[in-house]
Amino acid sequence: MSAFYKELSQRLEKESCWAVTILTGENAGKKYISEKPIDTIEEERVFCEKVGNAEKLVICGGGHVSMPIIKIGKMLGFQVTVLEDRPQFANHARIAGADHVICEEFTHALSSIDGDADTYFIIVTRGHRYDALCLEEILKKSRAYVGMMGSRRRVAIVKENLKEKGIQTEQIDSVYTPIGLDIGAETPEEIAISILAEVIQIKRKNSRAGIYSKELLSILCGEKYGEQKKVLATIISRKGSAPRGVGTKMLVLEDGTIIDTIGGGCAESDVIAKALLMMRREEPYFQICTVDMSMEAAEEEGMVCGGRLEVMLERVKD
Repeated sequence: MSAFYKELSQRLEKESCWAVTILTGENAGKKYISEKPIDTIEEERVFCEKVGNAEKLVICGGGHVSMPIIKIGKMLGFQVTVLEDRPQFANHARIAGADHVICEEFTHALSSIDGDADTYFIIVTRGHRYDALCLEEILKKSRAYVGMMGSRRRVAIVKENLKEKGIQTEQIDSVYTPIGLDIGAETPEEIAISILAEVIQIKRKNSRAGIYSKELLSILCGEKYGEQKKVLATIISRKGSAPRGVGTKMLVLEDGTIIDTIGGGCAESDVIAKALLMMRREEPYFQICTVDMSMEAAEEEGMVCGGRLEVMLERVKD
């Protein structure tokens, strides 16, 4: 099965695709990559999820507001790139944990960023001249989101400059400004939370089913923990209220190590126990289990959700 994930990883370097798993019948557990969504295969039920590239934050500016954006962005699972032309501030971004820091003039730095439907641009530079340079370049790129910090006057100046350069009004109006949700934020940390709350809001509106963190995909490809047995748990259906959505994944290793989460609590513990049992007994290699979080069961276990999940468990073979 690791061959499938290697192929998927290579495919995602270029474009999104559909990952298909047969759920019923003699071929249950077999996986395919498809160009389009599939409902059934030879009348058997399948789980079909659209999988895209890793979600990325590109932060233009390495000032005091950028630092908590970097840290919270990493906590949320984004790959974080910071563009900053001042070496001292670029170093601050590295210390804060950015995955990539490009210390160059903004226009030149942005030329190395391709942009795609999973890229979120945040403009928090030190002045409207730099804001305008960044925004002009970003509006040429594919993106999921672009937001720009600044006072109304500063934002108006930038927009007017772009209009004078012939950039279409609808392109300019697509910019989220003032950036962030209106929560009355004042401190850098509060501003970062308001910005990333807005990013999450946009992300959820356009979310895919398939969620593979960078670490998860590397392990599934056999780059780490190759000697250990593994079971991948994926939520394939959800009824009622539940903490995580369809497509959410968690990897269970035979030594008890857990990568990612499907929501925590007793429901997750039940899935982990089933996954460990699969590895100890060497069977089955594939199964679908139901996690009951209905009101009665939830109250007995101290849970608060009250829904029902179907979770697909797959032994990951090297």
